[in-house]
Amino acid sequence: MFKKQLFLLFFTFFTLYLTPCYAENNAEELNISQEEIAKLEQDAEQGNVIAQYSLGNLYYVGNDVVQNYQKAFEWYEKAAEQGLASAQFNLGNMYRKGQGVDQDYQKAFAWYEKAAKQGLSQAQYSLGVIFYYGQVDLQDFQKAFEWYKKAAEQGLVEAQSILGFMYEEGQGVKKNYQKAFEWYSKAVEHGNAQVQYRLGGMYVDGKGVKQNYQKAYEWYTKAAKQGLAEAQYNLGVMYENGYAVKQNYQKAFEWYEKAAQQGFAHAQFNLGGLYDKGLGVKQDYQKAVEWYKKAAEQGDFYAQYNLGNMYVKGNGVQKNYQKAFEWYEKSAEQGNVLAQFNLGFLYYNGNGVKQDYHKAYKWFIMAEKQGSASAQINLGIMYAKGQGVRQDFKIAKEWFGKACDNGDQGGCDMYAKLNSQGY
Repeated sequence: MFKKQLFLLFFTFFTLYLTPCYAENNAEELNISQEEIAKLEQDAEQGNVIAQYSLGNLYYVGNDVVQNYQKAFEWYEKAAEQGLASAQFNLGNMYRKGQGVDQDYQKAFAWYEKAAKQGLSQAQYSLGVIFYYGQVDLQDFQKAFEWYKKAAEQGLVEAQSILGFMYEEGQGVKKNYQKAFEWYSKAVEHGNAQVQYRLGGMYVDGKGVKQNYQKAYEWYTKAAKQGLAEAQYNLGVMYENGYAVKQNYQKAFEWYEKAAQQGFAHAQFNLGGLYDKGLGVKQDYQKAVEWYKKAAEQGDFYAQYNLGNMYVKGNGVQKNYQKAFEWYEKSAEQGNVLAQFNLGFLYYNGNGVKQDYHKAYKWFIMAEKQGSASAQINLGIMYAKGQGVRQDFKIAKEWFGKACDNGDQGGCDMYAKLNSQGY
């Protein structure tokens, strides 16, 4: 007899999403009169570096003059050539963005480097970004770390947070959770949601600090209230499982929903699970299918698997083995052992696909390699019956024995039966 494993899985997911983020131009609105602008222009023409830089800011921001990136570039360039670090940095930004000049990462790098060597933290940070993402030459985490560290030591929050991440992940430096925790703690004083989230993760895992779910809950809450989907999701996990708080499915639902509405696939999956089981919300299979599908379309293989289950059982959708097959296949190809088993089951019975014992065998083998006792039993049955393989009761007995060793009583019974028959 074949056994389908249809179950709902909830899991905890911690991650940090990094995207290139540069410091912006050091340009402020000055709110000055036309007479003062004329005086600035006069001084700038005579080589006054501060006047040149100020005119660059005026034209860059478009305050009291018509915004003009080309003129901003020209005045920044004059000030930069006189060695003014802020102008060099702003010139680097304009080359990087292609504002008032053709985009040129090499020239951006050159101007950032000039400013960075003068100790300007924003330029040091921007060099770190370039090396981290390999935007000029080959990616170099070690050089990125060196420049981020210079900026971080001057108190630049963005650099402190990235430095914490690099220590945590061992990028460009030996992995050191304690150092990561220290840098995150410096950066978090400024209220950065992503850093709050990372600190929460360190308290959950006990990395660089003693494990403390209560502290994790506090940091996740701070980040979640700022709208960070990952933190909202993890708060949902904590409420669902009763970590540091009393188990509360309704609260879990509320936080999953906030994250799910931002498109966070894992939250969409868990929200579907709550609708599926009627936990914290009235059971609604159609809603469950809707949220599973959103997550599945983003490639979440647990959601793909559960969506397959819904089509097998006809919950929230019309029963459809072909649709079930399609979703199981997507999940199985990503390595989900349960989907691999169910895909084999569909091939074995010819549900939603042409019956094919050889393909059934292939998927059962893949599931077995991940320890699936049900797949081991089915492999035993196929050898006992000679389905897709040469009939061999001794090999069948071996598979039943493996299933028995994995705690499956059905495997034990079949092993005992073949043993009594002399195999």
